[in-house]
Amino acid sequence: MLVSGWGRTVLALRRAACVVSDLCVLGCSPSGDAAALCDPPRRTGTLPDEIRESSGLAASRRLPGVFWTHDDSGGDALLFAGDSAGALLGRVRVADARNRDWEALALGPCPSGDCLYIADTGDNQGGRDDVAIYRVPEPRPEDSATAPAERLPIRYPEGHPDTEAIYVLLDGGIHLVTKGRNTPVTVYRYPGEARPEQTVEVVLVGRLTRKPVPLPYQVTGAAASPDGRWVVVRTYTAVQIYQVGRRGRLRPRLAGTGIDVQTLAEPQGEAVAVTEDGAIVLTSEAGPEPVPGTIGWIDCRLE
Repeated sequence: MLVSGWGRTVLALRRAACVVSDLCVLGCSPSGDAAALCDPPRRTGTLPDEIRESSGLAASRRLPGVFWTHDDSGGDALLFAGDSAGALLGRVRVADARNRDWEALALGPCPSGDCLYIADTGDNQGGRDDVAIYRVPEPRPEDSATAPAERLPIRYPEGHPDTEAIYVLLDGGIHLVTKGRNTPVTVYRYPGEARPEQTVEVVLVGRLTRKPVPLPYQVTGAAASPDGRWVVVRTYTAVQIYQVGRRGRLRPRLAGTGIDVQTLAEPQGEAVAVTEDGAIVLTSEAGPEPVPGTIGWIDCRLE
């Protein structure tokens, strides 16, 4: 979520369209050609008026074609199910959860099968002491409520970074990517098994930048491919694809900032998911009335 106005955000993005970010470090050199790896981004639909602040996105694996999203910053504790055109398929209340500032969503394994991981980690002011991850078994779109959510409180080794991205690997490892507003873009991992209601300090995995980044390159979402080999990180203007290396370190696959998604004309690009066949799906918050949120699609060949 941005603290600046929508108009100022758009102006900042346009002015910075040609800025080169350092969003690809971790001790390796980026390689690969975006055109060979992925087709151009295309818009596939708009989101219903009920979803004004789509901040997280996850692609269901047991329900092909179903995507989960949620609102942020004080919205109801609801998950919305939709399709690739943005049509609303259902709304499900998350039991035993509060939406303080939900900023990201991921699908990953858990003891009951597939779970949704909700990152209540938004921290625009940099002072929250109650950030947490909710974990809940994936519901069905027709459900009225989920099973009771587990709350996993976390703290960072240093400071209170704003975090709007989460992904979960095949081994169940929960990872968070900070936004990069006041600190470098950093990847953290939740250590060991989930410990509900016990505050756990997350562990540094690596930094994706050397320093804080300009607004257009601040991280607003991340997602792991179903096979756990790739991680997609999105910003307001671009998508970078990383290969998961040893100890979970990320190696950029594309040169520079990756795939430019400004052609989607998103009001405020916030979330990303990866489907079973490697497609990248993106959603945006809505703009001022009557501008709706959007959903976009990038077909990729992740091998």
